[in-house]
Amino acid sequence: MAERLLASRMVLQGMRYCLSEPIADIWDAARHLDDAADAHLNGNSALAEELIRRADRPEIRRWLKSIWADSSVHLRVPLPRQQPMSKELRSKSRMPTTSDKVVIHQRDGYNCRFCGMPVIRREARTRIRALYPNALNWGSKEVEQHAAFQAMWAQYDHVVPHAKGGTNDLENLVLTCAACNFGRAGYTLEEVAVSDPRLRPPVRSIWDGLERFK
Repeated sequence: MAERLLASRMVLQGMRYCLSEPIADIWDAARHLDDAADAHLNGNSALAEELIRRADRPEIRRWLKSIWADSSVHLRVPLPRQQPMSKELRSKSRMPTTSDKVVIHQRDGYNCRFCGMPVIRREARTRIRALYPNALNWGSKEVEQHAAFQAMWAQYDHVVPHAKGGTNDLENLVLTCAACNFGRAGYTLEEVAVSDPRLRPPVRSIWDGLERFK
């Protein structure tokens, strides 16, 4: 999965596909979690719990913090940058509806449209945590949260930022991982030199976002 994605990478006119390529530990964690889902469905809860623990890697947390630490480090254009739009002029609805999210997943699957990382919906994480609370930590602080589930947390990102006039139309929303969504913050694609993910097809893989984990 990782090899196929990396082999297809291209740099278009100096634009990147994402802020930072996912590290190998993320792909390893995804394999562990996928195997954990199979183990759970086969009735081997001890193996499922162990695999979930293995996916909680400190290397992933360090990589994620390097992206989240200060979003201004991702700027690739000289200041002044585009200023936020007045709140009175912004689209009233900021987040997609439940039905919109269904359509987004049908279109984008369960992989980030920027970096291609496998993602997991909050609802799936909640179900798994209820089954394996000792393996899937999810406290109120970032350091108390399972690193892989934190990085792979499915987000619904505005390609044109909401604060800069982006609408809540499905054409302006793409599925992303937490790293790409929160790392870019309110910057435009041009400001961080990241290419528009809508110009390439979604990643197609057998990853189901652990939705079968029930």
